[in-house]
Amino acid sequence: MKNLVRLLKWLLKAAIFFTLFAFALNNQQDAVVHFFFGTQWRAPMVLLILSAFAAGLALGILGMVPRWWKHRVVAKKAQQLPPPTATDTPRTEPIAPPHGL
Repeated sequence: MKNLVRLLKWLLKAAIFFTLFAFALNNQQDAVVHFFFGTQWRAPMVLLILSAFAAGLALGILGMVPRWWKHRVVAKKAQQLPPPTATDTPRTEPIAPPHGL
């Protein structure tokens, strides 16, 4: 069963790759992107789509950097804490009040 799932994953990846490859081969005609003040960029459609994908990827990564930084700082602080000792007692009271349902 495990091998069947692995085979299906690889078949799905291959299907996605060949679909995108065919898309790239079929979109070789030039496209024009009009910017401000009459400037324009002429390039094959594939390059425009690839550049839009790369720009979205870069924006996504930049949007996640503050959260990554926060988690990195918290992880460093957690490493600096001393390990719990045997005399520490666990909390017995609930952390949050019951929600009422």
